[in-house]
Amino acid sequence: MALLTSKTGSPSLVRRSVAVRPCTVAPVRPFTPARQHAAGIRAMAAPAEVAELRKQLTNLDRVTILSEALPYLQKFRGKTVVVKYGGAAMKDPTLKAGVITDLVLLSCVGIRCVLVHGGGPEINSWLAKVGIEAVFKNGLRVTDAATMEIVEMVLGGRVNKSLVSLIQQAGGKAVGLTGKDGQLLRARQMVELDIGYVGEVTRVDPTILNVLCDDGYIPVVATIATDTSGQALNINADTAAGEIAAALKAEKLVLMTDVPGVLRDKNDVGTKIQALDIRQCRELIGEGIIAGGMIPKIECCIRCLSQGVKASHIIDGRAKHSILMELLTDEGVGTMITG
Repeated sequence: MALLTSKTGSPSLVRRSVAVRPCTVAPVRPFTPARQHAAGIRAMAAPAEVAELRKQLTNLDRVTILSEALPYLQKFRGKTVVVKYGGAAMKDPTLKAGVITDLVLLSCVGIRCVLVHGGGPEINSWLAKVGIEAVFKNGLRVTDAATMEIVEMVLGGRVNKSLVSLIQQAGGKAVGLTGKDGQLLRARQMVELDIGYVGEVTRVDPTILNVLCDDGYIPVVATIATDTSGQALNINADTAAGEIAAALKAEKLVLMTDVPGVLRDKNDVGTKIQALDIRQCRELIGEGIIAGGMIPKIECCIRCLSQGVKASHIIDGRAKHSILMELLTDEGVGTMITG
C-alpha cells in the first residue's frame, strides 16, 4: 500500500470520468512528499535501497495512504474485478510477487478477484524440450494435437498451480481451474483459420466462479475450453478474460500487457491516453493510432463493455503494483475504457 499516490477527492473525479477528460494525454503532476517516497520505491531496483526508502515513510505517511484509498475500497467492496495476467509480469519473479500481493490485498478487503492467465513463454519452453516447433499464424498459435497436449499440461498444470501456490503463500485463498471445470468455457473450433485446436468462446457458465468468490477464494483460470464433443481447445487469454468478465457482470476488466496503455505515438510513453470511451476507440482505430496487437485488446474491451462490464483497463504489467495503482488512485497508470 506504500505505493498508492494521493487522491484529489472523490473517485469519480480526475481521469475517472471520460466526460471530464476526453482522450487526454497523461500530464506531469507535481509530487507531494508522500508521492516522492512512493516514486522512489518504484524506481529503485536494489532490495537494500528499497528497504531504506521504505524506512523513510513515517507512520503518518502510511496511515494517510491507507485513508486516501478508502473511497475506492468502499466503492469496489463486493464488486468483481477480472484480471488477465500475462506477458513480462509472468516471467519476472519480482513483478509476479507484486501482482500476487495486489490480488491478495484486494481480496482481503472484500473485492471479488478472478485471475485469468496465459503462459505463452512457458508453453514455448516445454514445446522446445519435447522437440516441437512453436508455430504462429497471424499472431495465433497453431495448435495441432501434440501441441494441444503440451498447452493443456502447461497452462492447466504447471502455470496454474504455481499461481495458486503463490497466492496461498501470500495469505490468500485460491482454487485453480481450467475452462473445462464446471463447464466454465464452451467454445467452437475456429476451423476457418486452419490453426488447429484453437477456439472461440461461445458460452460461459460462471456458476463455479461465483461459488468460489462467495466463499472468499480467488479463482485462477487457465484458458482451456471444450467444444460440444469434449475436445480441448486453446483460447486467447485476453478474449477469455473479457468473456468471463461479461458473464460475471464485473465492475472491471484489467488487461495486463507489456505497454503502458494506449499511446498516441507508440514510441513515446508520454503520449499515453488516460481515458477513452467506445466512440473514441473506434476513431483511433480508424486513424491508425490504435493498431497492430492493440486492436484485439481494444475490441475485447469494447465487447465486454457492451455486455455490462462497467470499465476496462489496459495497464503495464512491467510496472510494480500496477493493479493497485490503476484501481485505487485518481490518475491510474494505464488507459481506462468506458462505454
